[in-house]
Amino acid sequence: MPTIPPERARLSELEPHQARQMAESFGSDPERYDRARPRYPDAMVERIVAGTPGAADVLDVGIGTGIAARQFQAAGCGVLGVEVDARMAEWSKERGLQVEVAAFEAWNPADRLFDAVVSGQAWHWVDPVAGAAKAAEALRPGGRLAVFWNAGQPPPDVAEAFSEVYRRVLPDALASRQSTTASDGYSVLCTRAADGIREVGAFGEPEEWRFDWERPYTRDEWLDQLPTTGLRAQVPPAELAEALAGIGAAIDAFGGSFTMSYTTLVVTATRTHAA
Repeated sequence: MPTIPPERARLSELEPHQARQMAESFGSDPERYDRARPRYPDAMVERIVAGTPGAADVLDVGIGTGIAARQFQAAGCGVLGVEVDARMAEWSKERGLQVEVAAFEAWNPADRLFDAVVSGQAWHWVDPVAGAAKAAEALRPGGRLAVFWNAGQPPPDVAEAFSEVYRRVLPDALASRQSTTASDGYSVLCTRAADGIREVGAFGEPEEWRFDWERPYTRDEWLDQLPTTGLRAQVPPAELAEALAGIGAAIDAFGGSFTMSYTTLVVTATRTHAA
């Protein structure tokens, strides 16, 4: 069973109101979201910074709780975030991040220019063409657009145990109908992002970078992050509780922990001229 988070998989299957409900669910518990969601590889941050002239001013699209933003700050960058969810934006501002509340396509750069525009686990909520055009508007010549996603894959036996729980408890949820590997599922999002960048005509040819890494999870850590995915928006609380109990029992059967293999996929391009 792949672990493309349900909010990322097969978005085309959702009605507009369902997609909106799912997107809005992520700000319902920003503290848990920030605590439980995986970070990004330091090597990815370092490569983006090293490949961007100056790399002092970064615009983070869909900053959320600031997971990626703090990593870029640690690398010496100043970061401004744009976030459509006012609850997440407020949570981040209370922790010292600069955030403006807006949908990125409608956000006004107000003549401000940045060395890099980045977006972690959020670009699929942005129109790929309008988003690339807005990024071009906000970037200095030679600046870099980099959008990225974490795709996780548990060991095969753990994946099958999770799959059995989802098929039994949540047969109508997206999680029970995934049939591709995580990286294959995210490659669709990467293709859409790259196509949008090409269509704008303000960037060089998009590149795709890949970073492979691992993270061990205890039973409690994995159950802590599951409600931060689209499951919370897709299923009633009682069914979610039953699914969490089943997943917890499955992890217990494997000794109470497992190691997730992650691939961080990056689509990136350099701004050449105005859109």
